[in-house]
Amino acid sequence: MASSSIGSALFLLLLLFLGAEASLHDYSKDWFVHKGNAFVLHGGSEGLYGSIAEFNGSSSSSAAAASNGDSFIRFEKITFTRTKEAAESKENDPNLVQAVIFEVEDRESIGGSAYGGQRAICCTPDLAKMESCKEGAIIYRPSSKNPGWPQVFGVSFEGTDLVATMPSKTIPVTKTGMYNLYFMYCNPKLDGLLVEGKTIWKNPTGYLPGRMAPLMNFYGCMSLAFVILGLFWFYQYARFWREVLPLQNCVTAVIALGMLEMTLWYFDYAEFNETGVRPTVITMWAVTFGAIKRTVSRVIILVVSMGFGVVRPTLGGLTSKVLLLGMTFFIASEVLELVENVGTISDLSGKARLFLVLPVAFLDAFFILWIFISLSKTLEKLQARRMTAKLDIYRKFTNALGVAVVVSVGWIVYELYFKSTDVYNERWQSAWIIPAFWQVLSFSLLCIICALWAPSQSSTRFAYLDDGSEDFNKAETLGFISPGPVLSKDTHNSSPTSNANVLHSINVSSDGDMEEDKRE
Repeated sequence: MASSSIGSALFLLLLLFLGAEASLHDYSKDWFVHKGNAFVLHGGSEGLYGSIAEFNGSSSSSAAAASNGDSFIRFEKITFTRTKEAAESKENDPNLVQAVIFEVEDRESIGGSAYGGQRAICCTPDLAKMESCKEGAIIYRPSSKNPGWPQVFGVSFEGTDLVATMPSKTIPVTKTGMYNLYFMYCNPKLDGLLVEGKTIWKNPTGYLPGRMAPLMNFYGCMSLAFVILGLFWFYQYARFWREVLPLQNCVTAVIALGMLEMTLWYFDYAEFNETGVRPTVITMWAVTFGAIKRTVSRVIILVVSMGFGVVRPTLGGLTSKVLLLGMTFFIASEVLELVENVGTISDLSGKARLFLVLPVAFLDAFFILWIFISLSKTLEKLQARRMTAKLDIYRKFTNALGVAVVVSVGWIVYELYFKSTDVYNERWQSAWIIPAFWQVLSFSLLCIICALWAPSQSSTRFAYLDDGSEDFNKAETLGFISPGPVLSKDTHNSSPTSNANVLHSINVSSDGDMEEDKRE
């Protein structure tokens, strides 16, 4: 049990060095890392489907028809370069460099231990006697679940050659699973070894990695959903364009940005699936439109929560603070998404990624806090002014936001549980649900906003009206804090005209509220 847990911990460390989620893995003078008694270079990790019959993912039927249905890992022009010192060494040490491919369920079949000691990857003299392995080579045992696996093959340096070339080789994949590739050597004298070349990983329906494959169909469906929402919104917009409010113009911009973002993500994944290389330009545009949409959405929700255009004509001194928060969020979100999606993917260490995630999470939390504080104040104003129509729509809006926040917190907890209990990516086939959920949640909230604030014949009833009724709260407050009339000895001399003016001003204030109630 002890050796098994040590072995699992060792491979956990190895699997943390996940490379780019690209089906063409390029190696350009990459270095090996010393792990245990071996020198290791991670060559890639991808979920691969064994056949089209097993594939329940994202590619369209036309893409599947264009593919020959094979799933494989192909080695092309893999060369290893050692140092001159290693080549001139007179010692007769093994100069073997090996490639090890295994499915994650077979991770315990790599390595061994002598007399119950620490688990080793390379065969030692003691293990050579016990395990019947070759000294200086990788220890492995045949899988009981996947015949013919793990796949282990290699190349040796001849004489004083500085370069050794691995023959081109294609490894067919017949079983669905998460496959890992490592290049390893055992001779410490080869320290400084470099590797160049590439490997090609292919699923039955294309080059899109298995864990990302369902997202292509997902973004296609989301594009269609945005089109349907846009048709409804633009139809209402065209019908009642004379009644359109500034808030509704902002919602129109968010819908347009959402359409562009979803469409770009679909074409990004489609191109990736076709070529095996992620299209950098399309990815950057998709990330940028997504960051703009998220920023504009949050700013709109915040200013609506403040009552802008409903109970106040401007944000006053808060405008610069709202814009500063929005710009900061956009920059933080853009940087995080670019690093995660453009070029190499999942190539960050935990601390580096945490450094980028924390600012976005902090700004999101600040947005939520500010939104609910503003909503509370706006609801109090509407209730005090007895603006029943506006109060009703704001209550529905508050309830929708509250449900969205509760669901988000619950999903974050589930996401943390999912990732903490899936250290070897064994549940890779359902991993696409994590990013898809956030898109569905934001789209659902956008649909609710569209339903509440859709352009209509009575849109202006929710707009700010400068007819005196909007200053009710101010007048009410002044009435509480200003001193009452002082009776002097000349009270009996006050003119009837001045008393009539006072009564007239009171009537005007109360009539303003009555008019607001009639309109609503």
